[in-house]
Amino acid sequence: MTAYRMRLLNTLVLTLGLPSVFLGGTSPTVSADSGVTETARDYGDGCVLYSDDKTATIDSLRLHCSAEQQDAIFHDAPLGAVPMGTTDGWVTRPPVMQTIAPALWIGKTFYTGPEGGYLLNKLTGAGIESWPADVYAGPALTDGQPTWVLDYTPSPTPQVYDEIREVAPGVWFGYSWWRGEFQTTLLLTFALA
Repeated sequence: MTAYRMRLLNTLVLTLGLPSVFLGGTSPTVSADSGVTETARDYGDGCVLYSDDKTATIDSLRLHCSAEQQDAIFHDAPLGAVPMGTTDGWVTRPPVMQTIAPALWIGKTFYTGPEGGYLLNKLTGAGIESWPADVYAGPALTDGQPTWVLDYTPSPTPQVYDEIREVAPGVWFGYSWWRGEFQTTLLLTFALA
């Protein structure tokens, strides 16, 4: 069975609440420590996170998950691993930024170890590395739980402050904030893989 058909099958199985063996798929693997390991997490209406398919997860976050579902995904996610190396990036909302962003921003390159480090953004289609941020663990603005902070204090826009969590293996989702003098405002949400 092709990977595409398997993803469709998994979505159908999750939507109908059927065990995957019923439709000829494989049953989830069981870990020794606490039960079932999920191959996909379904938030409804096509908003699915796949533990074994980064591309399908990114497409789901960008094209199928509502703002409320994206927020639930972030709140449900643990801190996860810090990104390391080059990641591609996509704006997931608002729609106008999804259209504009690819001409200006295409991802981030992380120079990190297990405790954090720094990053440079990849700008334009040429992937020019610029716009630094410090990377460290801290409490999220949204729920106070641990998140990876991308602090742009050393950049030309020190008011920008991002926070991300690993929502599926090798996929991070997060928020980009503008820290104003009197309030902090959400600029956009984004995904990295």
